[in-house]
Amino acid sequence: MQNEENTISQAQGSDFPFSPPAQSVQYQTENVQSTQIPQNSPPAPPPPKPKLSKFKLGQIIKIFIGVLVFLVIIMVLFFAASKLLNKESSGVNLTFWGLWEDGKTMQTVLSDFERQHQGVKVNYSREDLKQYKDRLLTRTEKGNGPDIFLYHNTWRTVLSDILLPLPSSVVSAQEFNNYFDVAKTDLVKNGAIYGIPQNMDTLVMYVNTDILASGGVNIPSNWNDFIDASRSLTVKDEEGKIVTAGTAMGTFGNVTHAPDIVSLLFLQNGVDTKNLDATSDRAIGALNFYTAFSIDENNVWDDSMEPSILAFSKGKLGMYFGYSWDYFTIKAANPSINMQIVPVPQLGNDPVNLASYWVMGASVKSKNQKQVLDLIKYLSSKDVLTKLYLEEAKTRPFGQPYPRIDMASNLKDTIIYPSVLQGQTANSSLFVDAAGENGINQELNTYLENAINTINDGTSVESAFETFKQGVAQVLDKYGAR
Repeated sequence: MQNEENTISQAQGSDFPFSPPAQSVQYQTENVQSTQIPQNSPPAPPPPKPKLSKFKLGQIIKIFIGVLVFLVIIMVLFFAASKLLNKESSGVNLTFWGLWEDGKTMQTVLSDFERQHQGVKVNYSREDLKQYKDRLLTRTEKGNGPDIFLYHNTWRTVLSDILLPLPSSVVSAQEFNNYFDVAKTDLVKNGAIYGIPQNMDTLVMYVNTDILASGGVNIPSNWNDFIDASRSLTVKDEEGKIVTAGTAMGTFGNVTHAPDIVSLLFLQNGVDTKNLDATSDRAIGALNFYTAFSIDENNVWDDSMEPSILAFSKGKLGMYFGYSWDYFTIKAANPSINMQIVPVPQLGNDPVNLASYWVMGASVKSKNQKQVLDLIKYLSSKDVLTKLYLEEAKTRPFGQPYPRIDMASNLKDTIIYPSVLQGQTANSSLFVDAAGENGINQELNTYLENAINTINDGTSVESAFETFKQGVAQVLDKYGAR
């Protein structure tokens, strides 16, 4: 019995399962009944292994595919949005029509733009002014016109169907205040801005300093002094033929910028060319004043003289009316001429001047309007205007006069400074000769030319004005420019 107790004791202290002999089991059954397992009970079945049903697996696959499609859509939207938001887009070609600068000069600033806007290429084309406006309209209507182009400040109405209004991100109303006031009149309609001036030029007076000095004449600042100076400077031969003219006014065909000079007189005398009936007396007075220089008995000019810009270049004309760019023509014809650019004579105490300038416009038909607007904003910045001016001045005495008031002082030491200063008191007119050989400007100029020619031929100023007035009304109505 003691041995059996020892055996049980060993079994209870073992770390491993113990299989006792049959006698020991009987002993345990008698004494440890609470731990005995009934002999007839079947073993407990093992727990079933978990399995994925076909239904659940299909759901997971569907969810996976859905997530994948969702991610693909998000990526596509992200890249599309990035393309729209980025300042540059790959493979964008812009066409820029200019008129005055060659490709080499323009490329100095356009290359910088292209570097800043990767994937954008600007194709600059220097166009011929001949038939330019018609070509611009026709090509744009056909869908193969330029994305950005220059246009004359008097063309906004005529080009209204193709001009894209500029958003405030390009130029705000506040920023536009930095440009000369005439631009607000010419380029703004119903609060929308339809272009940014590329330059600012005004009609100025060139004086041959040698002729004035030899005649003892001071530079006139008003029209009364101008009349006296022009007569004093005029030299005629024994037959009364003009050898040296004091000024070139009175006729039309041989006076360079004749319509511009008459426009200046109209503006200073308060003529409203869009409503000549209301200011007919003032218009007649201006026409009478202009033609007196050729038909008066003390005439200083006539139709026998060569074109006034040539006469001035040859030293046969004391005072000549022109624009800043006439300087190059005069100097090319006579490099040794001594001349000075001065403000035009005034009629009253409040100066009134004439502006004629060119504007950068954006095509409403462009397929790349965002890049076009970026380019206009870039080209109109002060830094780029300065860089372009300096580049232009490498090959000629000066570049294009700045279009911004806050940059005028930068030209203080140049010969064209008077032209820029006059921009602050300048107005525009449809009667200008720089705007091309056809269209509204040319048609109006033709009626003006006819009026001046008939006055020189002996027709009264009043009669010539009536015909002129009717013709002007017809042209303005034709182009919707009233």
